[in-house]
This record gives sequence, C-alpha cells and structure tokens, in this order.
Amino acid sequence: MSGTGGSEAGGSDDDRSDAGRNADEILDIVDEHDRVIGQAPRGEAYARRLRHRCVFVLARDAEDRIFVHRRTPTKLVFPSLYDMFVGGVVGAGESYDEAALREAEEELGVSGLPVPSHLFTFLYDDGDTRTWWSAVYEVRCELPVRPQAEEVAWHAFLPEEEVRRRLGEWEWVPDGLAAYERLRAYQAGRADRT
Repeated sequence: MSGTGGSEAGGSDDDRSDAGRNADEILDIVDEHDRVIGQAPRGEAYARRLRHRCVFVLARDAEDRIFVHRRTPTKLVFPSLYDMFVGGVVGAGESYDEAALREAEEELGVSGLPVPSHLFTFLYDDGDTRTWWSAVYEVRCELPVRPQAEEVAWHAFLPEEEVRRRLGEWEWVPDGLAAYERLRAYQAGRADRT
C-alpha cells in the first residue's frame, strides 16, 4: 500500500512504500490498541519497526471487478509483486478515512472518487518484525485510472473469481494478501448474518 503524501501502489504501506521516499514525513506511532503514543518520521518508524497506521482500499469498477496491479521491479519493498489493494501509511493527525480517500485517488491517478467505505480494522503482524494497524476500505471507481508508471508495472480490473484463481499463481504482497483473506472472512460472516 503506499505511503501518505507520496504513495505507491499497494495496500498497506508501512512497508509497501519506498522507505527512502518521504522519510521525513511524520507518522503517528500507536500501541497495541491503536492509541497514539507518539510521533516519528517515516524513515525512523521503518528503521525501528514502530507500529503505525495504514489503509488498504479495494477499488471496484462499475462491473464489480477488482483493481489489481503489479509493482515495478525498482520498488525497494516487494518489487514486482501483485496487489489487489491501493493504500498506504496514515500521516500524523490524519484519520483513516482521510488517508483512504487520498491514497485511492493518488494511486489510481483520479480525482473525485466517492468516499471509500470502511469495512474493518485489524492489526497486521508478520510474526517477525512488521506490525501495523490496517483499516480496510472499499470504493467504487468508475473513472478511467492512470496509475503512476514509476509505481505500477501492470494493472487491470479483474473479476473476483479470477483474482481468487490467481492467488495460487502469482506472488502477492504479504500484507495485501493478509488483508484480502480477512476481507473474504468478513464478507462470509456478513453473508451468514443475512
């Protein structure tokens, strides 16, 4: 996912954005309950593995297809991997909702998107050194997209069945894959309640 201010394609982007880019951007540092406990420059937050906030936005077109992209091979983090989310880090003092709209518009290369719908929030933890609070959103994008060429090597809107089929064929960014698995469980839980 990307980063605030200068985002990059992806889902969450503590890690998805180039650590060198916007290294001075200030992020809220949060505890295990998602409460702000301080602030740090992005570069320091990455280097010290400080917990912060990210947004993941699943963009669907008018035909309900999902925006999928492959990161460029020059990305410092997760080069050439696929992602079904756009998004990035949440800046200091910025709300998840504000970051979701900003990141979606930046990464899709559009303006005038409807406000993304917040679905749920979870604590991403790779079991090693990476952990951040992740807010998952969905937005309808009926505008022509123009992702940044330096960020996105390939993109398309794919039917969800194809995305699911590609899960076993393509190499995906790990945080985006974790968010997608949680999204599918969330959708199944909602279906069970209806």
